[in-house]
Amino acid sequence: MIRFAILALVAVTVPATGQNPAPATPKLLTWPDLTQRPKPTPDATVDYGADAMQKIDVWIPQGKGPFPVVLMVHGGCWTTSIADRSLMNWIADDLRKDGVAVWNIDYRGVDLAGGGYPGTFADAGSAADRLAVDARRFNLDTRHLVAVGHSAGGHLALWLAARRKLPATSALHTKHPLRIRHVISLGGLPDLDATAADATNGCGTEVVAKLVGAATPQHPDIYADTSVPRLLPLGAKQDLVNGREDRIIPFHMATDYVAKAEAAGDRAMLHIVPATGHVELIAPDTAAWAETKRLITTALK
Repeated sequence: MIRFAILALVAVTVPATGQNPAPATPKLLTWPDLTQRPKPTPDATVDYGADAMQKIDVWIPQGKGPFPVVLMVHGGCWTTSIADRSLMNWIADDLRKDGVAVWNIDYRGVDLAGGGYPGTFADAGSAADRLAVDARRFNLDTRHLVAVGHSAGGHLALWLAARRKLPATSALHTKHPLRIRHVISLGGLPDLDATAADATNGCGTEVVAKLVGAATPQHPDIYADTSVPRLLPLGAKQDLVNGREDRIIPFHMATDYVAKAEAAGDRAMLHIVPATGHVELIAPDTAAWAETKRLITTALK
């Protein structure tokens, strides 16, 4: 049975005739509604490789610390020309103001040299593992850690929690990956098999082929080490925050994934936020972000 939470019901005024009105279409945020706001800046940037995208922005709260930390992963259909880590600046700043540090990673997208398989995945893994190396430098408490990913970043955040299950034969295997015990996916695309077969998703199907690469004798099953459901159970708590009005990520992708995760024995819960599209998920002062912050606060305790 899928566990889910609906945050609120939208009140509807019934006319005097007694006829039920058509539900009002909520006015959803557009990308310029977010990106045209004054953009806050991080406190430091860490290089984990030579490429211009192999960077991590660090957001450090005021005070002595050590600070609980959110490992943040941006989306953008795994494509750098669509989005980079700066798309998360507004919510990273909001967390910083509330005493939570943010480790906001970037990676080479499928449109860049070295992106795709294995580069995009290897970058995300290297950026996550660098947190353990630099935690003392920035006074970060990795014992209180939650991964948060948006859209394609939701897939990568869940995949990061699954890395310890990768076989030694995988090109993505590392001996001691950062242990992630709680993941929050915001309008994510965790199931690459399903995404590649569903033309209604806003990223399209061709990008998945670019992400996972062509099958080879050494890598015959392109989803075995890249698609999160293939690696279930993750052994990590998973919260999915989604809006029914999201026109980028079909709602069934959330319900289908939660069903698979629970069937595998994981703790997974879907949080449905009304009047929410894709942008609201990473915009401060929205109901969706308020719910995500509640989940983050609970997780970090």
